[in-house]
Parts: sequence; structure tokens; C-alpha cells
Amino acid sequence: MKFIGITGGIGAGKSTVLSLLKDNFNCKVLLADEVAAELMTPGHQCFDDVVALSWPESILSKEGTIDRPLMAKFMFNDDSLRQQVNNIVHPAVEKEVLNQVAEERKKHKIEYFFFEAALLIECGYGKLVDEMWYIHASPKVRTERLMESRGYSKERIENTLKAQRSDESFRANSDCVIDNSGTKEQTLAQLRVLLNKS
Repeated sequence: MKFIGITGGIGAGKSTVLSLLKDNFNCKVLLADEVAAELMTPGHQCFDDVVALSWPESILSKEGTIDRPLMAKFMFNDDSLRQQVNNIVHPAVEKEVLNQVAEERKKHKIEYFFFEAALLIECGYGKLVDEMWYIHASPKVRTERLMESRGYSKERIENTLKAQRSDESFRANSDCVIDNSGTKEQTLAQLRVLLNKS
């Protein structure tokens, strides 16, 4: 079983690629955001550690769960808090992902385990995965997608793209580049070549 990391900037269409992989290959797809959301629910150590940080006010909702928008607002305004949360969440996510990879390897049922996160490179997953795939789309295509799917303004998109890792840097840290600027069929053709070749 191959453990493959999937990364790329906003609007590159990572979710499209993941659904193509899910539908066409014998694989499991795991998203960092989903793992993190699960670990931040009551009953997990990660939840207790995050809630225990020095927040301006309680980040718990009436139901006793973390109020994610409130937490995000506090993190956005405080670099130190954001760093503390990341220092708790990232290692916990990594541990959970590696546990799941180990489980799947024992079962011998799937050929590929795909793990998607925007910050795979920053979090050092290059050392953990067998291959790192970069999902690329031209700035024009990304802009069109973000305006259509999220209603972002051109200015907001420009600022977001500027703040993200550059195309050159993604390429330098990845084993394969998938150009997702075209149709789903064109992207699927690239995936078939990549996975049949390995």
C-alpha cells in the first residue's frame, strides 16, 4: 500500500481530485481538516488541551463543544494562541493519520492511502509519505473557481494567493504535479497514468 500526500493551494481543486481518486481507485482518502475536527470533540486529549489554553473567554458552546467560529476569531487576532493550538493539533493529527495508515497496511485491502492537507509540506509530511502530489491549477482558473464557488472578490483572491506557498516551492517539494486546470476527464487521465505506473 502506498501512502500519498495530496497538497496544493486554495482553488486548485484538491477535493475534485480526491473524489476522482475515491471513485476510480482502490484507496482510502483522509482529510486533515476532518481528522482535526474529530480530535477536537469532547473525549479526546486534543480537545482538553485546546480548551485549557488562555482564551479571552470560554470557547465552549452551550452544548459543551468547541465554538469553532469563535475559536477561529481569537486565533486570527493572536499569533501566539494560533501557534499554541497548532502545536497541540498538528502532532495529534499526525499521530492519528499514521495509526490509520498502519491499520490499513495490516488489512492489505487497499492499494493507496491518500491524505490531503494544505500544509503537508510545512508540517513535515514529506518525510512520512511515500510520495507527495501537488495539485496545480493556473491562477486564472483558481480565481474563476473561487469567485464561483465561494463568492470571493478578485482582491481577496489575490491576497490569499499571495499569502500561500508559491507554485515553484510546491513543485520543489513534491514528487508529482497534477495539472487540474482542465476537465475532470483530463485530470483523471493523469491520475491513471500516475497510478498505473507505480
